[in-house]
Amino acid sequence: MKGADRERTEAGFKVRTPVDEARRVLRDAIESSDRADDESANPVGTETVDVERADGRVLATRVTAARNVPHYRRAAMDGYAVRAADTFGASERSPEVVRIADGEGADATVDAGTAARVHTGSALPEGADAVVMIERVVELEERGELEIEDALAEGENVAPIGEDVEADQTLYEAGHRLRPSDLGLLRSAGYAHVPVANRPTVGVVPTGEELVEDDPGPGEVIETNALTVSRLVDRWGGRSTYRDVVTDDFDSLRVAIQRDLTKDVVVTTGGSSVGERDLLPEVIDDLGEVLVHGVGLKPGHPVCLGIVEGTPVLALPGYPVACIVNAVQFLRPTLRWLEGTTPDPHPTTRATLERKIPSEPGTRTFARVRLDERTADERDGDDEPAFAATPTRASGSGVLSSVALADGWVVVDDDREGIPAGETVAVENWEPSA
Repeated sequence: MKGADRERTEAGFKVRTPVDEARRVLRDAIESSDRADDESANPVGTETVDVERADGRVLATRVTAARNVPHYRRAAMDGYAVRAADTFGASERSPEVVRIADGEGADATVDAGTAARVHTGSALPEGADAVVMIERVVELEERGELEIEDALAEGENVAPIGEDVEADQTLYEAGHRLRPSDLGLLRSAGYAHVPVANRPTVGVVPTGEELVEDDPGPGEVIETNALTVSRLVDRWGGRSTYRDVVTDDFDSLRVAIQRDLTKDVVVTTGGSSVGERDLLPEVIDDLGEVLVHGVGLKPGHPVCLGIVEGTPVLALPGYPVACIVNAVQFLRPTLRWLEGTTPDPHPTTRATLERKIPSEPGTRTFARVRLDERTADERDGDDEPAFAATPTRASGSGVLSSVALADGWVVVDDDREGIPAGETVAVENWEPSA
């Protein structure tokens, strides 16, 4: 009897795999699958994109500077380019007088006893080796001369070639996720295009004979899970395909999964538990291998993780909150592994817990909370968190509003029996994270 068939004959889950172990098993299967190329850090493949379109993309290779930045000596101040030797002994009481050269910046030439006007960023004129600030000179325009009130050292107020970046300097390693500031540096260093990992493709399949698109009748439910998951995929850097609802029929579910095996990941919502209509674990086991069925997290333990023809298949629970929790815990890391990176931690907010959060040992609990800022008078000293965290609901994995109206969640680790009121907690702001 195959694993999924055996599970459905049991009343519930007798064994729930710890979250970290479930992630490890899933990652090992992805990395050892036929789709993974041992020669590449990016199982999803690579492409070359214009730098201006590369924000948020992951570099496929190490990138080194193609040129010096700056590639010329430039003035670091507004003022006059001079020879430092001509300013020796200059002061406000005893200025040195030089002749103003014709032209400005690179169009001028600075000989002994001359100075040329420059602006911040201007190329240093030939012959110059320092810049005196405009505040430290007196222009004698009628005489074509300049009084210099500051003695300069060679190289003073001059940005040398390669001061910012030297040619062949390593800028970023493979796996770096590009930010807007990175794009500017890449352009400055000589790049118009960069090699990046492809965006992982994800087929998102809602399942359940009770699901409808609108105007639900008695016993019918508006489909929201797959819509939410598909948009999370896009936010997390993947490319989702949001499929039509598939009914609870073994053959229909089988065809739906097979159709999307051309994607990098297949995700289903609903039908992942051990009830009579929870057929997806059997379908996955029939097509490939069930890696994990039942995980020690709340809400959302009836998740099923499998692999079919080298493609990870994630069957997420049908209750909305459980679906979202599992998407964050398993789908988001999967997208990172496929593009050759590791999941970055969620941004957190330090807060004081207003009410106790209950939890069972051996189960990782995700408690939704609302954040309220506290005034200085409401805190006992500067060390107290500036926010209070109030649970929006301790249970109820079908209550979508408890997530939509929350600011984040508090994670209760597997080895704790809840968190008492008054404890300082880290609230994971999971939704804004990329």
